[in-house]
Amino acid sequence: MNEILKIQKFSKRIIDNLEKVIIGKKDVLEFITISLLAQGHVLIDDVPGVGKTMLAKSLAKTLGCDFKRIQFTPDMLPSDVTGVSIFNQLERKFEFRPGPVMTNILLADEINRATPKTQSALLEAMEERQITVDGITHTIQEPFIVLATQNPIEYEGTFPLPEAQLDRFFMKIQIGYPSLMDEVKIIEDQQLQHPLEMLSAITTVDEVLDMIKIVKKVYVSTAVKKYIVQIIRSTRDNKEIYLGASPRGSLALARAGQILAAISGRDYVIPDDIKYLADSILSHRLIVQPTARLKNVTASAVITDILYETQVPGGKFSTE
Repeated sequence: MNEILKIQKFSKRIIDNLEKVIIGKKDVLEFITISLLAQGHVLIDDVPGVGKTMLAKSLAKTLGCDFKRIQFTPDMLPSDVTGVSIFNQLERKFEFRPGPVMTNILLADEINRATPKTQSALLEAMEERQITVDGITHTIQEPFIVLATQNPIEYEGTFPLPEAQLDRFFMKIQIGYPSLMDEVKIIEDQQLQHPLEMLSAITTVDEVLDMIKIVKKVYVSTAVKKYIVQIIRSTRDNKEIYLGASPRGSLALARAGQILAAISGRDYVIPDDIKYLADSILSHRLIVQPTARLKNVTASAVITDILYETQVPGGKFSTE
């Protein structure tokens, strides 16, 4: 239980520090912290100006780790992401110049503006945490998280992310507009100086890696595991869904449940953890039938229905 207390205090420090910059979005910051401890990548699907870039920069500053940003455009090449080998005339040999992907926190801004060829350059990095340039493999240092953004309003000149790439994102979130008083506070906070400039690191990379190891020990009962699989299987059998979630979705939902339990001060997962996380973990992994889309059926709506119809397990979920 002492280790769970460490996770709880650690996550509270992270969220409290991020709240100095990102106002009134505690649930979003909680999701980001969960993704961090799961070493999972996040797709932020939202309109411009709501703080997507600030969120990524704030997280990097909070963790005291390296941060890089890629502004994707249609003319970008894969080497602009991964890096390139350049011939050094003095030493008479090729040397590797790492691209922006060789970092801890990578902001992939407007990822759907890049061509599929360039988008695929991120695939190996996201899944294997390594890149291959000219036949040589380069390992990316841990922790490594991609925060990718896309604008859900503008589709002109964009290339929708393929299912294979969407499935590699651990979570999909929306920040949304702030409330009236939160937006007033944002104006006040930035009147003289941006809060990001005063933000300082409150942890180290080593502590983050230690926390990542601890969360894996959180107990998941057989009943909760079956509940997770029932939800996933229901997405595959649903008549409104063309393609349901894969086993990767099951693993992501279980891991997110472990972390949410630890953040909540528990050393075991309960069904409510899974219900709370299901939409953000699964919605981007589902492809809705074309006929269902005509009726304005969304993946989130289908997940809500599945959660309502799936029987919640009872009994004891802890080891005690």
